Amino acid sequence: MAGKRKFIVVLIVTATLFACKKQISSSVTSAPNNYLVVTGNIIPNDTSTISLSRTVNIAGKPNSKPELNASVSIEGSQGGSDHLTATGNGNYVLSPLNLSTAQSYRLKITTGDGKQYASDFVSVKNSPPIDTLNYNLKNSGLQINVSTHDPASNTHYYRWDYTETYIIHSMYYSHFMVVNHDTTAVRPADQQIYQCWASDTASTIVLGTSAKLSKDIISDQPVIAIPFNSEKGFIRYSILVKQYALTADAYNYFVLLKKNTEQLGSIFDAQPSALRGNIHCTSNPAEPVIGYITAGTTTQKRIFIDHNDLPGWAASKPDTACSADTLLYMRIIKLKSGGDTFAMEVHDLIYGGIKIPIDIVGRYPTGGFTGAFPQCVDCTLRGVNKPPSFWK
Repeated sequence: MAGKRKFIVVLIVTATLFACKKQISSSVTSAPNNYLVVTGNIIPNDTSTISLSRTVNIAGKPNSKPELNASVSIEGSQGGSDHLTATGNGNYVLSPLNLSTAQSYRLKITTGDGKQYASDFVSVKNSPPIDTLNYNLKNSGLQINVSTHDPASNTHYYRWDYTETYIIHSMYYSHFMVVNHDTTAVRPADQQIYQCWASDTASTIVLGTSAKLSKDIISDQPVIAIPFNSEKGFIRYSILVKQYALTADAYNYFVLLKKNTEQLGSIFDAQPSALRGNIHCTSNPAEPVIGYITAGTTTQKRIFIDHNDLPGWAASKPDTACSADTLLYMRIIKLKSGGDTFAMEVHDLIYGGIKIPIDIVGRYPTGGFTGAFPQCVDCTLRGVNKPPSFWK
């Protein structure tokens, strides 16, 4: 029974962390759940963000729900604690800490229903610097690689995550905007919706180890592969890679998590394995808890890649689902039965918010605007129209 419960827990968790590739029809889709999922790290030199959520059945949508109204703190093995601040959607944050390597630290959680959870005490493992972050072009696309080493040979186990940022363009440039749902005005430059900056976070677990090598060196560890002619390379692309130092136990946990999350979805894949994290429900030791907390400084490096750096890469990709239509203030429509009717396209489609004006056509009352659906005109549906502070 215990083995069956572990299998069910892991199957639910892997579906929670990554969307399933195929619909699953199984008795486990309605298994008891509501297990706490804890993700994040205790980071002395950066903001520590701990995310709490609850699993739901695989058949349910969404696959997890945020855990709100919890009390979260970081406690030292020699006393003292710091409380994290809730920022919404199950996220709890704490400004950079001055953690001593002479102490161990743990996470303590009290949920809104009064249940208490705690991680094991973990030692502080500081990441060595990232030596290089580079890229190379392959037939399949763009490969980003990271290299590092620890001259003291104290690390051996590494994890990386990343945030991508890249410029996107809408299919059409909107020169006009709707005001008060009943008129239009020239769109000011600070409200342009043609060029935006989109961001993606890591969707896979990136791990590396030098444990079997004579020196603690990681060379050209693949981080992410970007398919050839992806829109990420159309204009300008940047990636920030963060590096974490892990203990052997933490590394083994993430290896297993990677195996479960990235192979789940086919009957020919390896069966999910039991995940044993370092977080426990102290109120009910029999209750499964998902997650593994680590502590230590991170190191990071950012690179920029321009379209000109990618020979043969397309500069754009036409969206065949987008088209710009001429929309008139009043269009006369001849009826087959005789007589005329009128369509007030600007009023109904543009003032009504169904389409966004692109450019003016003619003059009132016989003219109108060219217009298209928001997804073809408004890049803020996928990003922000102001460059991030690090952009150069």
